[in-house]
Amino acid sequence: MLFRKNRQIGRTGDTVPRRRIRLGTARIHPFPFAADLRGYHAGAFRADLRSAVAVMLLALPQVLAYAAIAGVPIIYGVMSSAVAAMTAPFFAASRHTVLGPSNATSLMLFSFLAMNPAIAARHGEMIPLLVLMIGIIAASGATARLADLLQYVSRSVLVGYISGAAVLIITGQLVHALGIAGPVAEQAPSSFIGRVIAIIISIPEISWASLLIASVTFAVYFSISKFRPRWPAFALTLVFSSALFGSLIHLGTGPFEGQATFATFAPADLLPSLPSLWRPGIFEDVAALVGIALAIAFLASLENTLMAKSLASRTGERVDMNQDMFSVGMANIATSFGGGMPASASLTRSALNHESGAATRFSSMMAGVLTLGAAIIIAWIGVLGLPLINFIPRAALAALVIGIALTLFNPRHIRICLKSTGDDGRVLMATFIATLLAPLHVAIFIGVAISVALFLRRASHPVLVEYEFSDEGELREKAPRDARPIPSISIVHVEGDLFFGAADIFRNQVERAVDDPNLKVIILRMKNARHLDATSAMALEDFIRNTRERGIHVLVSGVSRPLYKVLKKSGILETIQIGADRREGESNLFVQFPSNPNLSTRDALRRAQQLLGEEKADIRIFHNTKPQPTAPAQ
Repeated sequence: MLFRKNRQIGRTGDTVPRRRIRLGTARIHPFPFAADLRGYHAGAFRADLRSAVAVMLLALPQVLAYAAIAGVPIIYGVMSSAVAAMTAPFFAASRHTVLGPSNATSLMLFSFLAMNPAIAARHGEMIPLLVLMIGIIAASGATARLADLLQYVSRSVLVGYISGAAVLIITGQLVHALGIAGPVAEQAPSSFIGRVIAIIISIPEISWASLLIASVTFAVYFSISKFRPRWPAFALTLVFSSALFGSLIHLGTGPFEGQATFATFAPADLLPSLPSLWRPGIFEDVAALVGIALAIAFLASLENTLMAKSLASRTGERVDMNQDMFSVGMANIATSFGGGMPASASLTRSALNHESGAATRFSSMMAGVLTLGAAIIIAWIGVLGLPLINFIPRAALAALVIGIALTLFNPRHIRICLKSTGDDGRVLMATFIATLLAPLHVAIFIGVAISVALFLRRASHPVLVEYEFSDEGELREKAPRDARPIPSISIVHVEGDLFFGAADIFRNQVERAVDDPNLKVIILRMKNARHLDATSAMALEDFIRNTRERGIHVLVSGVSRPLYKVLKKSGILETIQIGADRREGESNLFVQFPSNPNLSTRDALRRAQQLLGEEKADIRIFHNTKPQPTAPAQ
């Protein structure tokens, strides 16, 4: 009757009806960019174009580094940056995020290819298929509103993963900076420890010319970053090293002769190509890629969400995680046709896009078009006899990648995670170690699993406290040494989550609470008990039956609407009501009164004294009916 009345009140408008938010109910907008088209003017175009030029100048050298991290031809990085930046804004909620290759996704791809050389040898057909799968997974997850679950991933996991990834990036690029890539590659180490051992063994093979190129490049990059932080340090340093050392390498000058450089791409490499989906063995390839596709889709969506939230804190925009996840999916689907590597939100390019004054999402589209245009120019210049990419020394780019990797270490975030709680520190360290020892597409889920497990351990400890009434009628916690006002009756307050992880703990704690030979009636006050599921419902039923066999009555008070529904649907309500010498019109379950939560406990106490043979009970409940003072108007 109480619940029926509450529903009627909700319909009449006396109180605000409760809204229910479920996965899959909100709609993904297929073309959110249409709103920006209305009222688009020349001033916004100029602001977007200025921002796009700045982003393109940063993107071109960066994507070369990300391709180097992944160990794939640089054309994969170029096409991913161009196509993803052009596609994502059509579907994204955020207007400042710029998609393309990122450190984390590039390293995850490298880790997978390093452990699967057979797949790496077929990268021409496997990477487009992988990127297509990533896009389908992300777009499907967004349609099912699964991005809402990303908020439950602990930041400690991400900090640990990024810190571990930074160590792996530095280790991977060190072989190029030292000029020992050949000897290390021959030993084919696929693990972090194996690669470190291989580097140590190969120290006598160090190329001093490579070390000189890397050292000078790193020093220039560090100097520009420190003394001219507003300058594009990465691009300027790459141009400097390519002009100086690249020329010496191509002229065959002294020790620089034979130093490794990159190979430029041809105009034909920029043409779109469809992933081959009808070849023999396609289903075996899909099965081999599904694990890494899930991991990269998860990581890319998580990076995009964090980037969107970071920008929204500056702009005041609303964050729609599922819409942004949908943009990640569509960007990767388009990138698979363009011949690129996996795309995610770029921290540096997105921040630069905002700081450069981008007015709308079209700045990202323009940046993608400019990046593609610059790639076409570079390709045709190569055809005409000046292959610019061939002048980039591998040692120089390796030094720049190491410089970027060092910025991934965030001492403040690491300190917060280590000092906040013991569980946060354990999650960070476990994720960091897993990143170094396990494949990266496994390590990220290891960190998430440990984080969830530690949370469930904390959440699975409901609080049980015995309560008593004061002389004024107030319900208060009973001191351990205080005697019960009525020795035969115990009021046990149950507070916390009662899901499956808490079932056994809940039952054991309640059984300890009733371990008193004088006890005849126990009142479970469950006003603040939450999330009762089937496992805990069965534990409650077992406790009630076992307690009754010992001659102790069990009453339940303070039952909320969600708890009542679970008890009724599961049939536990019948178990509570049966027995205890219950006559018609009497009850062993007492629902919560929103106006005075203690009334249900008062009724339960009266029922308890009836069970003890005392029909008349003088029980008072204190309820403050005076209105609360309000703050004076400012």
